[in-house]
Amino acid sequence: MTADNRDCPGVIAPPPVIYLGFLGLGLGLDYVWPAAILPGTGQFAAGLALIFPGVVIIALVMRRLRKAGTNVVTHKPTTALVTTGPFRLSRNPIYLSLSLIHAGIGIVADNPWILGLLVPALAVIRYGVIAREERYLEGKFGAAYLAYKASVRRWL
Repeated sequence: MTADNRDCPGVIAPPPVIYLGFLGLGLGLDYVWPAAILPGTGQFAAGLALIFPGVVIIALVMRRLRKAGTNVVTHKPTTALVTTGPFRLSRNPIYLSLSLIHAGIGIVADNPWILGLLVPALAVIRYGVIAREERYLEGKFGAAYLAYKASVRRWL
């Protein structure tokens, strides 16, 4: 194992893959047991009202991380502690964004399975990704990360 492989949080899977997996499961369940719960009027607009800010936040976060010169992907080392931009409001703006997009897709698709599976997806993200990232960042950045963690909420 190279030093580069050890200098990472060791998350259980890339977060986008986790969200995609739960989306796929929701689509599969809807195929087997179709269910619709939302009225047709306004459903598309309501879903887009979640998807659009999710995409915008991800773009802002990616720009901020690139500007700081640190990696975005979880299997590579974090080289800088970023606390500005969207990170002023949330320690996990990418996961917040992916959650908004996930919920928005569920609404647009009128798929209660996708909406319901957001809950276990969030549990997997919380314990299989965020907890590992937090331990990693505490070890790597010490007091600076602990101060940031104390001043900014995990989600919002």
